[in-house]
Amino acid sequence: MLAQIRQKAVSARLLQRCTLNSGRTSLLRATAHAHLQPTRLSFLPIHRASLTTTRTLRDSASQPSELKVLGSTYATDKWTNATSAILDKTGRNLLHQPSHPLAILKELIFKEFPTFAHYDAITPAVSTYNNFDSLGFAKDHIGRSRSDTYYINEKMLLRTHTSAHQLQLLKAGRQGDRSLLDQAKNSKVAPMNERFLVAADVYRRDEIDASHYPVFHQMEGVCTFSRSEIQSSRSAASSPSSSASPVAQLSDTTVINSENPMQPEHTEEEVAFIVEDMKRTMNNMVVQILTKAVAAKKTAGDADNTQTEFPVRWIDAYFPFTSPSWEMEVLFQGEWLEICGCGVIKQKILDDAGMTDRVGWAFGFGLERLAMLLFGVPDIRLFWSSDPRFTNQFAPGQINTFRAFSRHPPCPKDVSFWLPQGGEFHENDLMDLVREVAGDLVEGVKLVDEFTHPKTGKSSRCYRINYCSMDRNVTHEEINEIQDRVRDQMVQRLGITLR
Repeated sequence: MLAQIRQKAVSARLLQRCTLNSGRTSLLRATAHAHLQPTRLSFLPIHRASLTTTRTLRDSASQPSELKVLGSTYATDKWTNATSAILDKTGRNLLHQPSHPLAILKELIFKEFPTFAHYDAITPAVSTYNNFDSLGFAKDHIGRSRSDTYYINEKMLLRTHTSAHQLQLLKAGRQGDRSLLDQAKNSKVAPMNERFLVAADVYRRDEIDASHYPVFHQMEGVCTFSRSEIQSSRSAASSPSSSASPVAQLSDTTVINSENPMQPEHTEEEVAFIVEDMKRTMNNMVVQILTKAVAAKKTAGDADNTQTEFPVRWIDAYFPFTSPSWEMEVLFQGEWLEICGCGVIKQKILDDAGMTDRVGWAFGFGLERLAMLLFGVPDIRLFWSSDPRFTNQFAPGQINTFRAFSRHPPCPKDVSFWLPQGGEFHENDLMDLVREVAGDLVEGVKLVDEFTHPKTGKSSRCYRINYCSMDRNVTHEEINEIQDRVRDQMVQRLGITLR
């Protein structure tokens, strides 16, 4: 639950998107974007936009007075920027389609955590408090920007990471809130939510390319222990969350220091226990899943896939809701793959949940990035395709390699414009506008030229919009009509001047 910012406390460097979940992955975006480098699957995404966004993408006069999200109605206000194109995605339920790669991966992970409560049907509409404030996000945190987050109104939004449910579920377990507890697929195994997994769709305004999509999915895990059971345990290996299966390549490269500190509320004994259990549990999960992936590739005729060991390393990270924190990377097929963000849960979260007697760890990552790698899916849009050439290739419980089918020809169109003088332009606003007008016909949007006039000081940009359908040929006439609508909307809503 913890999907993507990597932002070290001292160096303030930004992470690539997986929130303690990389899709584009909550500890915050651990979402790695899978161009499949150290693929980021972490707690939250890279945020490039400024918090000082003032431009509204649609006239208040044309904005509806209310929005509906999965049957619930919400009043709109000046913060509202969730579009109908995005709201339509909230009911697709890809995680509930047994033969879908994301659902297959979700179920494989759930099976690796038999003693955890499993959640996969919590509504995506969450409060600003649960998504940010409860997790310790600063008021000026870039993740709160309207250029990064889809707001229903000032107090409600479409969750940006599965960590938004962390305090909510911990508190429900302590208070016995059956309205939430009964949503677990196996609530009896962890009746007080002291250990749980959350798989869910998350929403972020982002760029357009083969590995970014405004909706992706994350998996978050939370595990807590009573302080008394830690004191009575001789080693982390005897902890209740540890798997009985042997652990491969358990790394000892985690370091706790002033830049990645333990919390003053915790003892060294408690932190050592928590970290060891976390590492053991995550290693077992990764070994099991990657072993299945290698077997699938061998079955598909890829004789080069003979990997049997999966070395890991732990990279210092920063998340508002864990400390110390790390990103776990695994050597897979010759490259370091970032699996997730993880760390020791901030004690304030547990205290706020009424669990002052407990401590714990959390991890999170993006399912799309890992699924693209394991199933060999080259374009993130395919996960949303209903084309039987895609959907019929997969079966529940199996990892098999995607077989590419004929690619339809692209239709690129350029748009050049002057930036608004005295105003602001955010690239994510353009991306969201293009998605709203053209939907999944857009394969990518890329900045191809920038120019500043030497006399007037006016700045110009040129973006190339690559139109390409996943399941049919498109005509220039059809795309020209869409491009004209995109250009018109850019003028009306972004304040730019076309060239």
